[in-house]
Amino acid sequence: MIGTPKTGALKASNISATISQGYSVTTADGRPAKLAIIDDQGNVVESGEAVRQELWNVCIKTQRNFWIGQGHLRVMSAPGRPVEEEAA
Repeated sequence: MIGTPKTGALKASNISATISQGYSVTTADGRPAKLAIIDDQGNVVESGEAVRQELWNVCIKTQRNFWIGQGHLRVMSAPGRPVEEEAA
């Protein structure tokens, strides 16, 4: 059985999500913020709306695969190609 994940671990930002609007990210005091992908050297590789939307799409596709009985597949996204499914 899948348990309920714990939330609330972030100290300086808030992440929320709704089915109709996807993810929303703000600072702890409510100012707009954006998601970023940061490499192991601390460089921002990508940020902004495209990252937020891609994260949402991968999340939704993973959940959909689980619902249709493909829970052991990994959903991947890479530059220049659509999200693909690969065996875990």
